[in-house]
Amino acid sequence: MAIIKNTEGLSTDQLNDELQKGAKFVVFSYTISIIFLSSKRPSDIYFIKSDEPSSKYSWKYSLLTLFFGWWGIPFGPIFSIASFYRNFTGGKDITNEVLHQINTHHVESSNSI
Repeated sequence: MAIIKNTEGLSTDQLNDELQKGAKFVVFSYTISIIFLSSKRPSDIYFIKSDEPSSKYSWKYSLLTLFFGWWGIPFGPIFSIASFYRNFTGGKDITNEVLHQINTHHVESSNSI
């Protein structure tokens, strides 16, 4: 599983409490282009608390896209616009996928004992 940022110092109970309040796991998007090569990539996973704006974390990926995303032909502009859209709409919510992965890993660990 990818790195999950912003969970440092949180116990499982605190994490679950935040999730009940509306927190979520989110990935952002960024685009890098070099002439005929364009790549749209996901960020690490961010834990966004219910009272936090996702823009607190998405701005750096949008800035990276602004400077390095447009230059690929033909997909640079297309991927850049898609990255901006994803970031400005709060990122992609992958909370269910992360929880499923955590629960699957927990069950596998319990069975191996």
